[in-house]
Amino acid sequence: QVQLVESGGGLVQAGGSLRLSCAASGRTFSTNAMGWFRQAPGKEREFVATISASGGSTLYGGSVEGRFTISRSNAKNTVYLQMNNVKPEDTAVYYCAASSRFWARRDDDDYPYWGQGTQVTVSS
Repeated sequence: QVQLVESGGGLVQAGGSLRLSCAASGRTFSTNAMGWFRQAPGKEREFVATISASGGSTLYGGSVEGRFTISRSNAKNTVYLQMNNVKPEDTAVYYCAASSRFWARRDDDDYPYWGQGTQVTVSS
């Protein structure tokens, strides 16, 4: 089975930066697109970003584009989310997800594997 473990969440002030990491198990990581989603209390899960298996293509949700950057190290079986200029509305539990495809977009159904999530809280 694929296991995903997020880390790096915490409390950060608005305008600050935070980097989330997601460590993935398995030898197939390099063939899987990876994504980040988030869910705030009382809200539906929201697409944040995705990255192709090679790392050559990325896609971002409109609320984070220009502020967040997704990247990956296939050698380390790790995907990252660099969060810059964070805003209070970025407060949520952030989930790492793995697709079974080389490329996936914003539909959560494209990601059969999910981590447990890491809390990000942005103070004003």
